Amino acid sequence: MRRARAAAAGEPNQLGHFFLNTPAADGLMARRPRMIFTTYWFLFFALLVVAVFRALPRPQWRLWWLAGACATFHIHFAGPAGVLPIIVLMVVTFLAGRTRDRAVCAWAMAACVAALCFYKYAVFLIGALVAPLSGGLAALLTRGVSSVMPGAPPLGISFFAFEFVHYLFEVRRGGEPIRSPLRFLLFSIFFPSLVAGPIKRYQQYLPSLESAAAARHSPADTATGIFRVGVGFAKKVLVADQLTLYVDRWQPHFAEESLVGRWGILAAIALRILFDFSGYSDIAIGVAQTLGIRLPENFNWPYLARNIQEFWQRWHMSLTSWLRDYVYIPLGGSRHGWHRRVLSGMAAFALCGLWHGPAWHYVLWGLYHGAGLAVCVTYERIPVIGPLAAALFRKEPNVGRALTLLYAWFGWLVFFYPVKEAWQMARLLFGQ
Repeated sequence: MRRARAAAAGEPNQLGHFFLNTPAADGLMARRPRMIFTTYWFLFFALLVVAVFRALPRPQWRLWWLAGACATFHIHFAGPAGVLPIIVLMVVTFLAGRTRDRAVCAWAMAACVAALCFYKYAVFLIGALVAPLSGGLAALLTRGVSSVMPGAPPLGISFFAFEFVHYLFEVRRGGEPIRSPLRFLLFSIFFPSLVAGPIKRYQQYLPSLESAAAARHSPADTATGIFRVGVGFAKKVLVADQLTLYVDRWQPHFAEESLVGRWGILAAIALRILFDFSGYSDIAIGVAQTLGIRLPENFNWPYLARNIQEFWQRWHMSLTSWLRDYVYIPLGGSRHGWHRRVLSGMAAFALCGLWHGPAWHYVLWGLYHGAGLAVCVTYERIPVIGPLAAALFRKEPNVGRALTLLYAWFGWLVFFYPVKEAWQMARLLFGQ
């Protein structure tokens, strides 16, 4: 059975996050790339940054030291070719925000989205839109794009684009812009969240940054942050990596496994991404907290959700809230009836899927969850069955939890594997 293709190096791969740039491997986790946060370089770097930041006596010195550290981190892992496009976007975003002009901010947002589309989706879009019409033109365009594009998309380009769009959107509707280049730099390339979030909101991040720079050393913050980092490493190394070995060993023989064995593989796939991604988030949040800086939470026991809407209030929360505020609500949200609500949700989750990678199975995964949300918010309208189901879920919430868990777990098959293979695996889970 063919395994899923690896995603573009340096961008969220099939696990949707944070690996070093490595050649794509044939296999879901074959020749697995190293996670940036588990390198010795990062560990020593983080210890040095925190120690010096805490030791410096003046707030401004601390901010300059942190800015230098963040720039060093970015250059080290992204390289010059990956840093230059981000610098251009930073300058454009900062200057556009300073103008507070609605049209200028809108054009700057368009530039950020265009950069994301070019670096991450250009080849995919050429193949999807141009190739069916003219193979020769598609080949020509692909060669042209490849000649000017770096070997991999700039590190964290998706997160940069989303944070810059958030900033410009808020300024455009009356928010106070960041006037200090130093503080904007620290918002843009804060190293714990640089690679894969959590996606920050500048209104919450900047006061936390200022407080950390001005405050005396807090043993409580340091202890809590270190503990959080330890939890993240345990999730990543002791659980997720071991589940990866299990999946790599047994998934190629999925059809030959017993029914219990197949369900065990599905559980391993679902638990692996949870512990891998939430472990990364714990490390990012913990390192930031040792500096005295608060980052938004990203996970809150998502597999205990009672319905798919609650699942997305618990899973990758910083992304979900971004999609809600900057896609779903601007498209109309729930303000224009349930038909518009469903269409807005489907569009937001199609984008959510595409954001994870330039492939149709990611889009399908997003639409799958969009459909789940549509059912979740409308099923009570179904005559007889809807009210009965709602009464059952209220009386027995564990029924809703079980259905939600199964729905989310089956979704991971579409997320990780080509559609045909995912469908075959889903059928085999029921013995077919």
